[in-house]
Amino acid sequence: MNRSESEPRLSVETEDLTLSVDGVDAAVHATDRRVFVEVDSVSDALRIARRLPEESVSNRAVAELVRGGLTAEVRVRGRTVAVAGADARPGPLSHRLGVAPAEVRLSGIAGAGYAGLSAAVRRARRLFV
Repeated sequence: MNRSESEPRLSVETEDLTLSVDGVDAAVHATDRRVFVEVDSVSDALRIARRLPEESVSNRAVAELVRGGLTAEVRVRGRTVAVAGADARPGPLSHRLGVAPAEVRLSGIAGAGYAGLSAAVRRARRLFV
């Protein structure tokens, strides 16, 4: 095997990158084989998802992630709500929502929602203390 065959076809390196889609800012950073897209709320993640290109373009992008051995995670308040690429394991929910080959993580959505609600309660308490 020569050097070009052993190296990944695709690599991502970021430091401080901000992606803006439909008025939603998302922080993007990467580790060795993962790209993280961080947004403030589940509704922001949905706004970005609705602006993705048509299905065939999105599927090609996911196919390139898989081919490159990369995984992209969408995170809200530190919780992974969706995964696409090499490590995605779409289940019945992903198929039902029509987002496969991406994986939707219901536990991440619930955790992010709870974290958002908790933050709102803390802010409200500060107003009255």
